[in-house]
Amino acid sequence: MPTVETETHGQVLIIRMNRPERLNALNHEMRTELARAWTDFRHDPALEVAILTGTGRGFCAGEDMKESLAHGTPGGRRPDIEDPFAAGTLEKPVIAAINGFAMGGGFMLVERTDLRVASTNAIFEVSEAKRWLLGGYNHGHLANMPYPVAMEMALGYRFTAERFYQLGFLNRLVAPEELIPTALDMARHLLTLPPAARVNTVHMMRRMRPSPSPAQRTLAAALHEHGAKSDLIESRAAFAEKRPPRFKGWNDPQDRYRLPDLTE
Repeated sequence: MPTVETETHGQVLIIRMNRPERLNALNHEMRTELARAWTDFRHDPALEVAILTGTGRGFCAGEDMKESLAHGTPGGRRPDIEDPFAAGTLEKPVIAAINGFAMGGGFMLVERTDLRVASTNAIFEVSEAKRWLLGGYNHGHLANMPYPVAMEMALGYRFTAERFYQLGFLNRLVAPEELIPTALDMARHLLTLPPAARVNTVHMMRRMRPSPSPAQRTLAAALHEHGAKSDLIESRAAFAEKRPPRFKGWNDPQDRYRLPDLTE
């Protein structure tokens, strides 16, 4: 069974992640097949809009924890070829059709899309705080969320589709059976626009999205080193073994109070 399936509807390509038994978790094979699908979409002149969705109860559960543990590589193995969608070099618009759980790396897939329609049973989570030494500090900022909501996202709380719709993170909220029809309707609207208007507007809107400052990125890099790196694997092992984690925190307990100071 292919881990990624595609189907065309005229000028619209549906890309469907297809590991329903693992909530479409991103293993190396799926990452590579997604990269191929995005590359083919990018270079096919007959295709103008893509819809990204999943099979089963999950849109995408993010990193495949079991594969990460097997290879000892937190974050998962990168695809064999460059992924233009992940790299931000894909010029064509992408619509997310979120059918279920969008967690961690799955949430980041949604975040990269231009328009979003979600099923009423979709659940969202920015999972970095559970898996790394720094939570997802930038996601709420990127989405223009108020500080308390951005903090809630960064600390790994879960959000319902209804709440994210109310907050403006989603364009449409529909019954599960209306998910793909609604996404296709949105894609067909894009195809009614003059091609230059569609291409230029998407390009301009993407350039207007906020991003962390260079100083904030420098601080984030330092904070990614602030703590016991063994906790990265422990968080994944505890998840895979369905047990409470046994975190170390810091190799030297005094490091807890030695936060990076990059204000100079």
